[in-house]
Amino acid sequence: MIVKLTQAHIIGAFISYLIGVFIVPFVIEFSQKEGLVDIPNERKIHKNPISRLGGIAIWSSTMLTFLCLVLLSYYPYGSLLSGILLGGSLMFLLGLIDDVYNLDAKFKLLIQLSIATIVYLLGVKIDTIFNPFGGNPFQLGIFSYPITVLWIVGISNAVNFIDGVDGLAGSVITVNSITLALIAVSITPAQPITALIGFILAGSMLAFLTYNFNPAKIFMGDSGALFSGFLLATLSIAGVMKGATLAILLPFMVLAVPIMDITYSSLRRILKGKSPFVADAEHIHHKLLKAGFSQKITVAILTSVAIVGGAVATYFTGAIKHYFVYIAVLLLIMIGLSIRSVLTKKDK
Repeated sequence: MIVKLTQAHIIGAFISYLIGVFIVPFVIEFSQKEGLVDIPNERKIHKNPISRLGGIAIWSSTMLTFLCLVLLSYYPYGSLLSGILLGGSLMFLLGLIDDVYNLDAKFKLLIQLSIATIVYLLGVKIDTIFNPFGGNPFQLGIFSYPITVLWIVGISNAVNFIDGVDGLAGSVITVNSITLALIAVSITPAQPITALIGFILAGSMLAFLTYNFNPAKIFMGDSGALFSGFLLATLSIAGVMKGATLAILLPFMVLAVPIMDITYSSLRRILKGKSPFVADAEHIHHKLLKAGFSQKITVAILTSVAIVGGAVATYFTGAIKHYFVYIAVLLLIMIGLSIRSVLTKKDK
């Protein structure tokens, strides 16, 4: 199977990066001037107040890129596009209000469920599940709605959960969005519109990362995390689950890092009798930091895990050759040995 990229994919990623690099400094200056910064506390690892409105740059560069493509006559006609962009914008607005006013967790969840419902009604839905015994996929019927909403809200918040180390969420999102885009243009039938959104998000995120790597000058905040997480969730539905043979399994491989973190964090909090929505400092990235890894190494480890998951997923779709998987497995082994080495030194 051959990866078929169009000019729009390449141009979209390039434009979104350029717009993002231009916008981010203005967002940083505005945030500092208005006092819209993230103040350090016992749960956070940064030492100085840092802008928390990176989502403005990520959302703006993504949406402005679509406008530029229209002006360049690369209008992205396609089903489900309006639902994805509308839902993403609503998630962005919710996150932005939360970044400024610090909304109640239960209220945020209610709004997220409402947004996911709107998107479901616009056609972005999980309606079948892969049949491991062969034959036609299982039709979900009435279960389509709760499963779709749970996936969209879960992944949106999962991405928000991993946004705790400079450059981590942005790096993982970049890898995930590129992987989903490659799969979308490799499956049959191809999903070029989904791929276009993935490449545009990747370009926007790379621009943001220019200012977010340690030491960070800006954070993406809830606005950026919820917007990006929502796009990853809906892109996996529209671009992977609609065509791939192992449709229901691939997104779990691609989005392995955020899924592992939200699952681990939620179960741990529930077992302790706490609300899964109450923030703490015991996420996977916090555990790696406490184990002795620096922020940069922690980002490298978890980003490598994302690359491994993406490589395995794309292998099953035929988008890449088998030797990429061998490289991914070798990378995973090296990560394991590195972690073991640090933990062994700490025990001594």
